[in-house]
Amino acid sequence: MTPAPTTAETIAYLRSLPAVRERAELVYAKAQDRQLKHFDVDFSKLSDVAKFVVSLIKRDYDAKDIPNIPPHTRLRHFDVGQKDRIQQLCESWKGRIDNIETVRRLVDLIVVSVLLDAGAGDRWTFEVKPDNIQKVARSYSRSEGLALASLAMFKEGRFSGDIHRAHQVDADGLCSLTLESLREGFQVDEQKNPLLGLEGRWELLRRLGKALKLHPEYFASSENAPLRPGNMVDYLFKEGSDRPRRKDKYVVRTESLFKVVIDGFAEIWPPSRTTVGEVSLGDVWPCDALKTSSTPADSTDHFVVFHKLSQWMTYSIMEPLETMLNIEWEHANLLTGLPEYRNGGLLIDLGFMTLKPKEEERGLVNYKHNALKPGQPAVEVVPTFEPSDPVIIEWRAMTVATLDRIAVEVRKQLNLPNLTLAQVLQGGTWNAGREIASVSRPNTKGPPIAILSDGTLF
Repeated sequence: MTPAPTTAETIAYLRSLPAVRERAELVYAKAQDRQLKHFDVDFSKLSDVAKFVVSLIKRDYDAKDIPNIPPHTRLRHFDVGQKDRIQQLCESWKGRIDNIETVRRLVDLIVVSVLLDAGAGDRWTFEVKPDNIQKVARSYSRSEGLALASLAMFKEGRFSGDIHRAHQVDADGLCSLTLESLREGFQVDEQKNPLLGLEGRWELLRRLGKALKLHPEYFASSENAPLRPGNMVDYLFKEGSDRPRRKDKYVVRTESLFKVVIDGFAEIWPPSRTTVGEVSLGDVWPCDALKTSSTPADSTDHFVVFHKLSQWMTYSIMEPLETMLNIEWEHANLLTGLPEYRNGGLLIDLGFMTLKPKEEERGLVNYKHNALKPGQPAVEVVPTFEPSDPVIIEWRAMTVATLDRIAVEVRKQLNLPNLTLAQVLQGGTWNAGREIASVSRPNTKGPPIAILSDGTLF
């Protein structure tokens, strides 16, 4: 008889990459048996979803370019408006810092930018002033607006504790960051330009500063150096240097980077998140579909695992280390599709998933209550739920499992078996979800189910 896992083993599993896909697959199996609690699923629509995704890929990319679709990372959002802002930033450092410090700075930027990438709401925008890369002022919203706001704040040194080194993120700078500085950086006006979850974002960054101080094994490059997210580059590069090279590339395990993100940033999560043995698990939630009447109160068998922010950060950090430090990532296929509202919204807008009538009614009641709050526009009524609601948990789990199946279909239809999941997300599902949302709900361009953002769920 196999002994029951210890608490430490359970925590380690629930904070691992394999747990994400394995637990999502259990929920998908329940859907196949028509045992979901909150959604009905029409499996015949899966091929329609894949066809729609393929049609957009073919529209947006020449056939010869499809195999080279870039991965779905935070860096894509900085390029909005066909402007290579990251390249310009790197050029501004040329001759003054070495290649490794360039990547450290990019990782600094990526980490804070990912943490600030929770839903912004339908009314917030960020205005980019004219400069030598953008000749006229222009406003951006949602993920791109948040990315450009984080870039501007990074360049202004708002996240640095060293006035002589503005272009870095460090523990002292984050811990001393004021709410007013973040409000100013995001150009927030409560009446004219409100941003959802501003205080939640501020608290998240301050907790990041504390996490950096608690984990010098990842974030200290030397004894007296500032504690920075970017110093994880040295930790990871050492692994690559210590292992045999593959065709002149440094080979680093994807799990090693994910461990830095999961362990090194563990303290950023709000205290309300799921815990086991007083250890926060982060983006892990109980799921009704996996729970039975006989499930013990202290069981974790009905928990589903997402780590969406951590995977988004991992995908994003991998890119500059691969392109600029000659690192090859081993086991990258452990990363999953991201359970966020663009990918998940695609499944609902194309009829693959449908809220059960009782849940639809409950969500609309929530919408009405939320619409009565000051500053809430009463447009495009959609079911609305808290991030922890069982509806959202089930929706996200189905999104993870279904994205794997969409990727298989997309590869078949394009006859490109080596197209990665990160490429399918970038070239296909994320853009498809955004595009169909803009057609279905042209006023807000929001998802078919709204999540009440507190600035800490992604």
